[in-house]
Amino acid sequence: MKFELSNNFKERLKVEIENQNVKFIKSAFHEVSHVDVAELLYEFNSLESKYVLDNIGLETSSKIISELDDDTRENFLKIYSSYEIADVLKIIDSDDGADILLDLSSEIREEVLINIDDKIKSKNLRDLIKYDDEVAGGLMAKELVKCNIDWKIKQCIDLIRKQAKNVSQIYSVYVTDSKGTLMGKVSLKDIIISKDNSKVKDIYDDFVVSVDANMNQEEVAQIMQKYDLTVLPVVNKRKKLIGRITIDDVVDVITESAEEERQIMSGITTDVEEDDSIWKLSNARLPWLVIGILGGLFGAFFLGSFESNYFEENEVFISLSFFIPLIMATAGNVGIQSSSIVIQTLSTPSPFEISVAERLTKVILVSILNGIVLSILVYSGLMLFDYLNFLDFEIYSKTAKIVSVSLFSIVLVSSLLGTLTPIVLNKLKFNPALASGPFITTTNDLMALAIYFIVAIAMGGI
Repeated sequence: MKFELSNNFKERLKVEIENQNVKFIKSAFHEVSHVDVAELLYEFNSLESKYVLDNIGLETSSKIISELDDDTRENFLKIYSSYEIADVLKIIDSDDGADILLDLSSEIREEVLINIDDKIKSKNLRDLIKYDDEVAGGLMAKELVKCNIDWKIKQCIDLIRKQAKNVSQIYSVYVTDSKGTLMGKVSLKDIIISKDNSKVKDIYDDFVVSVDANMNQEEVAQIMQKYDLTVLPVVNKRKKLIGRITIDDVVDVITESAEEERQIMSGITTDVEEDDSIWKLSNARLPWLVIGILGGLFGAFFLGSFESNYFEENEVFISLSFFIPLIMATAGNVGIQSSSIVIQTLSTPSPFEISVAERLTKVILVSILNGIVLSILVYSGLMLFDYLNFLDFEIYSKTAKIVSVSLFSIVLVSSLLGTLTPIVLNKLKFNPALASGPFITTTNDLMALAIYFIVAIAMGGI
């Protein structure tokens, strides 16, 4: 069923909520996806949203609450009692339940756990909230379907029926030994077509990709992408099966990671959204802007030191100043291109990853080729202008040579800087995305100006 969030519907719903028209609310949301309802509730305040959820059934409302973004859900749950939150956690998967518990104060969290009469569910939630958000344990759900390697197929099917009641989606059945150690997996198809008296050990697949509960979530995402998995079992240090991670949680990790890197590369220091406060948005943007300003002031001081000595009496220096934007723009573009390629490689590592020496060799060869092409292009352009009598030959002949040599040098150095910076940051355990955006741009601008005027002095231009 397609659900349209038109303005007319929103206005009508707001009126019916004020009139407490329960019949309309139930009818409006009949067979509507909980994702669509969650999207709609962002348009209403917490009390209005709670009234809607209270009247569309606990199972649906619980799933909707788990779909809300962290900030909205945290504010929303403030008007819920610990009993009501406990009822929600009884229904949703344990990984979503743990996320909700972590939004609560420690006092309310304990009250909620006490009010969950399902002891297994309560224990699972207590286990999950011990893990850091950034590791596999913080992503996993405890609900899964497993069977013993020595069981017969009939025994396995009977237990699957019992376990499946608590699992929203069954992707595969995991096989363990008597100690709970993960041995492999078996497909539902193989279980169904096998004879009742056959044993699991005769049909299971002993190749299974698993992750340790303390593995970083980015590594988990890379493994799921590499093996094209929809679900990934989680084990502890003794290789005992303790949970599973599903693809929807990994998609969230990939999305968040991409958003974080985009903000860092844009010079935004903290995770912010458009609806955050003016102070928070300003505070996130100012640090790199200040660094950019300081770099610009230093560049202006650098230029000023040449201007005071050469500007008034040296026409070549005046002509060189016309090409400063070209030099700085080229340095920034080359640096960002190089760093972006390295960052992409670091974020999706390959088993055939080349060494730093091989990478630098390739960078040097590419930058030499690009530098030659760009230098020839600029030199030819200036000579063409001279041929058409647009420029003074004596001045711009020397200028063309200085700009061309400088451009070649800058392309080479910018490529090396753009390649090495993210590699070094990655080795130092910093996010390599810092190498892009304002950092590399400001650094390359200053470096380009230095090279430009050093070349000019060396060639007798100033």
